[in-house]
Amino acid sequence: MAESAKKAVKKDSLWKNIKTEFNKIAWPDRTETVKESVAVLCVSVVLGLLITFLDTIIQFGINFLTNIGM
Repeated sequence: MAESAKKAVKKDSLWKNIKTEFNKIAWPDRTETVKESVAVLCVSVVLGLLITFLDTIIQFGINFLTNIGM
């Protein structure tokens, strides 16, 4: 019995600690979330375009080099 009581107390203190830490989180407001989401979207699009451009240039170069001998 004593061991199950210890486990119950341990669970209660665990959940209290989790709740306490969860309340310490500083959640961003709506405008900050929108700004950061737009920034992530813009960087993702630019990076995607850059990768596509580099891939096209490299592919063109490889095709050019492999067709020289033919």
